[in-house]
Amino acid sequence: MKYDYTSVKNIYIICGKTDMRKGIDGLSTLIQDSFELDLYGDSIFLFAGWSKDRYKCLYFDGDGFAILYKRLDNGKLQWPKDEKEVRNLSQQELRWLLEGLSIQQPKAIQPSSNGVF
Repeated sequence: MKYDYTSVKNIYIICGKTDMRKGIDGLSTLIQDSFELDLYGDSIFLFAGWSKDRYKCLYFDGDGFAILYKRLDNGKLQWPKDEKEVRNLSQQELRWLLEGLSIQQPKAIQPSSNGVF
């Protein structure tokens, strides 16, 4: 199975620590019960454990759920700590996170809102 996740509409990060022993059913229940998000929409859900050197990605591809599990050999993720929060990330924020950087880069040029001229 090869899928292009760069076209996914929503990228949700479940902040704080998640029990990495949970599988598809446990993570799905967490998403629905704790955060009331749509599991079946065009969304990726990301989870990290205590050590922040591994993460899981849950995705519904139309006919079933796929789960990706990655353990880093060197380094840790800069995972947000607020356990009651879910954030919707941009592709750029996801790239920063998976490269070991913070989601919020203070020196990066931020997108601007529509200005008045």
